[in-house]
This record gives sequence, C-alpha cells and structure tokens, in this order.
Amino acid sequence: MNVTSVVSRMGFGLTMAGVLLLITIARADQWRPLLEDGLHDPQVPAVELLQNPTAAFSKLPRDTAGNKVDWIRALRDGYIKPRSGLLKDKDVEILDQDVLMNRNGSIPLVLFPHKPHTMWLDCENCHEKIFKSKAGATGVTMTKILEGEFCGVCHGAVAFPLTECNRCHSVPFNSPLVSGSAPVAR
Repeated sequence: MNVTSVVSRMGFGLTMAGVLLLITIARADQWRPLLEDGLHDPQVPAVELLQNPTAAFSKLPRDTAGNKVDWIRALRDGYIKPRSGLLKDKDVEILDQDVLMNRNGSIPLVLFPHKPHTMWLDCENCHEKIFKSKAGATGVTMTKILEGEFCGVCHGAVAFPLTECNRCHSVPFNSPLVSGSAPVAR
C-alpha cells in the first residue's frame, strides 16, 4: 500500500502540502525508513501504514541533488499528479513565461521559468506576498534567498538546494536573451 492510497482511504486527496511533506522526508542523500528518520513518531501506529521513502521514491526519475528526485520530470511524465490546492475543482493556470533576473551581478543571470513553478503552485502562492508581479519591484538578493526569503522559501527547504547555482544562474552575459534578441519577459 502506498501513501496515496492510504491518504485516499482516509478520505483525503494528496494535496500539494502532502507532496511537499514527502519531498521533505526524503531530503537526505540516502532515504531512511520513516521509523528512523527523526520526523515520525514510532509510537504512532499509523506510521506503519505509510510507504517508506525508498519504496516511494525509487521508481521516480532521479536527480543529482537534494533528495535525488527530479520532481519536475516526475510531474511532466505523469509519475505524480498533485493538486494545486485544497479545492479539487480549481483549475491550474500554467504560465509559460520566463523572466530574466539579476542584471547587476557578475555571475550568469537568472532565467526564472514560470512554467515548472506553475505546474506545481497556484500564482497566489508567490504573488503578491513573496514576489511583486511588477518586474523589478521585489528587492531579491542572494543574501535574502539564503536567509529563506524569496526563492529560499522553497529552494533549500522542499525544492532543489541553493548549492546548485547553475540551475538558476544559467544565462551567460553574451546570450541572445541578455541582448534582447530572444523573447523573454523583463
């Protein structure tokens, strides 16, 4: 029996919070059994109903960092189908728009892809509380991200770690995206 079937039998659908909890459980390089992970109370009988991370994650696409699961590929290829919120009938609005950020630094620029984020999350999860919708209106700094603000709310917690610099800082200064010859929201 897997986590999804247990949650369904209890009358709940697997929500985004449930998926994020599963991601958090498997953050270590090796997946420890739930009874040994320090998060689950071994005295609670219900923990025996849950699927251990090794069984749950071993069939998912692998990644090189964080909890070693490529969650975007798992979502795109249909391995998982999380809901965007608590309401089953809420439509997910996928925004296929990239935003070029960090035009002032000396390292490669950040190309923020909305699509993989909106495949998981409703826009209201980030806008207007964490990020302002108007380009340049949010004072994002790497220091604040490392302190758990902005991108750091998820990255380093439930999404790939902040040690994977090239996943975000991926656009060289000599790229057509920087010169304006390629379409990108600014």
